[in-house]
Amino acid sequence: MSTPSASRPESPHAAFIAGLPKAELHVHHVGSASMRIVGELAERHPGTVPTDPEALRAFYEFRDFAHFIEVYLAVVDLIRTPDDVRYLTYEVARELATEQNVRYAELTCTPYTSVVRGIAIEGYTEAIEDARVAAERDFGLTMRWIYDIPGESGIPAADATLSYALDHRPEALVGFGLGGPEIGVPRAQFAPHFDAAREAGLHSVPHAGETTGPDTVWDALRLLGAERIGHGTSAVADPALLTHLADRAIPLEVCPSSNIATRAVASLEEHPLRRFVEAGVVVTINSDDPPMFATTLNREYEIAADLLGLGEPGLADLARTAVTSSFAPDDVKTRVLGEISDYAGD
Repeated sequence: MSTPSASRPESPHAAFIAGLPKAELHVHHVGSASMRIVGELAERHPGTVPTDPEALRAFYEFRDFAHFIEVYLAVVDLIRTPDDVRYLTYEVARELATEQNVRYAELTCTPYTSVVRGIAIEGYTEAIEDARVAAERDFGLTMRWIYDIPGESGIPAADATLSYALDHRPEALVGFGLGGPEIGVPRAQFAPHFDAAREAGLHSVPHAGETTGPDTVWDALRLLGAERIGHGTSAVADPALLTHLADRAIPLEVCPSSNIATRAVASLEEHPLRRFVEAGVVVTINSDDPPMFATTLNREYEIAADLLGLGEPGLADLARTAVTSSFAPDDVKTRVLGEISDYAGD
């Protein structure tokens, strides 16, 4: 499996990027579990996932995308109790803050996959909220949640996820999303769920146009009221769609290494990021499932700098765009934007 982030030389801007205060808008809760976190969970629940560091490293060397899915689900199966959820969430926050200098993050959570494995939604909600509060206290990281429908599980999963969002709403929930495979999973069937979520004040942030064409992005916009688009790589094939996104300032959550690993894009050289920017589309840079794709948010910024020809001022602007495209409270936006300006010497 291609790991473009690991194979590219270090950027000349790596040190600047490492210290740059950042916001992360498209990163998955379980998909952020590093080998260190997975190793701890595997110690708690011995069985299918190795605990020896060398064996675990080999376990994480993906042969292909099907193997990635196999590993991802194996990690999901290690999260069996509310304490596991709390541990995962807190440790992901620790790594975002201390290793990537992320100051604000919107984590995409898929509570359905935990509830069907036996964790009560009340326990799940309490666990992520407890970890969030502790992470803000300990690391200065502000986190918010996006609840994600696993599209492959259909209407039952959508019904359940909407119930979790409305009837067991955590304090920090800001968005409602849709993930999983796009092929064979039409967006229209989820329109009532997104209508209800939006009426309750949640923002619409579905994945779209990653493994299917521009029509899926149009459906996300027209049927689901999307305010940001997860990935949206195929939008580049439709000039009218690019104009629509640009005119309405609807951001794309771009995850370059993920797009290569999932074969949404053939190579980084062919990635549409530059064409999005040239068309005036708002783009944010994100990491998706970083340990799974052998990347980090810092590395994705390095890739973006290379693809867009950015220097330090451009990278600071990219970080600002993520903040302004977020659903952070105004005071948090002001604080993080101030940190970016102070760091960049503006």
